[in-house]
Amino acid sequence: MKHMSVFRSLPDFFQNKRLLLLAAWVTIMAVIGTVLAFMSSWVIGVLWVIIILCALFFVFNTLQKIGKDTQKYIASLSYRVNRGEQEAIVQMPLGVILFNENFEIDWINPYLQHFIGTESLVESQLSAADEVLANIVRHWDPEKKQSSRLEWLGRIFDVKVQPELRAVYLLDATKSTEIETRYENERLFIGMVSLDNYDEISERLNDSDSSALRSFVTTALTDWMGRYDIYLRRLAVDKYMIIGYREALRKAEQDKFSILNTIRETTSNQNTPITLSIGIAYHEKDVNVMAASAQTQLDLALGRGGDQVVVKSPNKDARFYGGTTNPMAKRTRVRARVISQALMELMASADQIFVMGHNHADMDSMGAALGVRRLAKMANKPAWVVVEPKENAHTDMQLLYSELAADAQTSDAIISPAEVLSKATENSLLIMVDHSKRSITESHSVYDRLQDRLVIIDHHRRGEEFPDKAVLVYIESYASSTAELVTELFEYQPRAIKGLARIEATALLAGIQLDTKSFTLRAGTRTFDAASYLRSIGADGKLIQNLMKDSVEDYRQRAHLIDQATIIDDYALVVAEDDRLYDSVSVAQAADSLLQIVGIERSFVIARRDDKTIGISARSNGTKNVQTLMEQLGGGGHLSNAATQITDVTTQEAGAKLQTLLQSDEEM
Repeated sequence: MKHMSVFRSLPDFFQNKRLLLLAAWVTIMAVIGTVLAFMSSWVIGVLWVIIILCALFFVFNTLQKIGKDTQKYIASLSYRVNRGEQEAIVQMPLGVILFNENFEIDWINPYLQHFIGTESLVESQLSAADEVLANIVRHWDPEKKQSSRLEWLGRIFDVKVQPELRAVYLLDATKSTEIETRYENERLFIGMVSLDNYDEISERLNDSDSSALRSFVTTALTDWMGRYDIYLRRLAVDKYMIIGYREALRKAEQDKFSILNTIRETTSNQNTPITLSIGIAYHEKDVNVMAASAQTQLDLALGRGGDQVVVKSPNKDARFYGGTTNPMAKRTRVRARVISQALMELMASADQIFVMGHNHADMDSMGAALGVRRLAKMANKPAWVVVEPKENAHTDMQLLYSELAADAQTSDAIISPAEVLSKATENSLLIMVDHSKRSITESHSVYDRLQDRLVIIDHHRRGEEFPDKAVLVYIESYASSTAELVTELFEYQPRAIKGLARIEATALLAGIQLDTKSFTLRAGTRTFDAASYLRSIGADGKLIQNLMKDSVEDYRQRAHLIDQATIIDDYALVVAEDDRLYDSVSVAQAADSLLQIVGIERSFVIARRDDKTIGISARSNGTKNVQTLMEQLGGGGHLSNAATQITDVTTQEAGAKLQTLLQSDEEM
């Protein structure tokens, strides 16, 4: 401390260590020079001393002046910095609020006060100024790099908080936000429009009526698009392209693309029911990529049955509008014939074929798998149905497995995933039936092993989760069941080759009967044609009755679930106990039964499948779409028949999620 006191008592320039060292060095050199001068001659020594004294006087005087100028400059700079900080807080366009430990306002700078007006908020609570602002300040976490946006006083502010100083800084972001909003609103989108069934409708119209239909559709589309400043261009008789700004798309989404209903209802009244499908892409940097994405979304809309709009950006999930009607069955079977031929060619080029349905197999999945296996056998290829052995399989599956094992033609039809992995080669073919999602397939390991040689046959509406390497895709959402689609493929095979065995035909017919609720739902003319064909080749109705029978335990489970139903508005909801496991078929049957109650338009049954998985079965009478609800929970299905599985939640938590979605769906 004494040393520091002495140091501070020195002249100003000595307090600068560099100047002090320089002065010391000059002094030492002067002393050495003086000694050498006196050793040479006393006259020279005296003259040297006089010269050195003059030089030292000049040097020390100059150093002292430099030190004083430096100190003066530093003092002036410090004053200007401090004054600048004070003026900045008062004058610059940055709102500042100082508050105390009780969250009361101590001071507001003039810039912010200008927006507040004559009202004084000093000594008021932050919540009195703005509740959102007070909430931001109270929950501010100084360890996280965060900022919050606040709308207050007719402005938009970016908020920063310094808790240790109890200060709030509000940067006016109104102009930048307006620029950002304008930029977003003026970004382009591209859409592709298709008339789903124009070819089939125009076939039975004369030239005059066909021209009138085209003119009506084009005029209706042009008028509706014009309301939102969307450019429409016809590319072909049944194809259009649309281009517009993001703001226009946002308004069209708020309208829920009512043009779908306008076209469908008006043309239906004229006995020429036309439906639209639209695919829209936006937020792509490359126009070519955006156009390709729009076509992809159109394909997705068509794959889901048409009569709907799919809107997609690269970093967000697709949004679906429409899809409130069941897809119409196509009268032509050209595609079925083409698919049949293409499938047989793929089978012929493979060394072995593996057919796989979804997990928790049902009669449609297993019947379709057995049918495809028989097609492979007709192509003289070794083929198996991939099934993971399960002790808790439903009664109908247990009975079917027993029948398969007892029949000489099907006793070797079943193979486990472990055996597939040991048998599979690079030339093996995997055929997925009754599903198109890896997440619900029977074996993930088999899918991963053979995904490069993949065929999909399904009747469910296509979702966002979809294989991108499939070599052949046959998805027809108009069909009652996958068993119906597979049955039609047999009608284009050579008659000389031995076809379906009795148990295989029976399983296919049982699959059709199960998915159509004994031909009462989604059963079209082609459904009855397929059923007639199966009966003609030996499908056993009595065996189907036996397969459809429930065990006492299954019957009690279903009755217990129905007993827990709660009626809310127009839907029935069952949230089963979280500590009890339920069979998936019993859950689905309970949902079907609840739909028979007067006044119920939708039914939802939530039950635990295993220790980690909760299953939800959803049903509708067709007036409301349950597929979109289940898709939001990671599932899918049809407009009137859908389901999903959720992991790591309780049944009560799953029920709360579903009710939140139902409430938001009603508000839209």
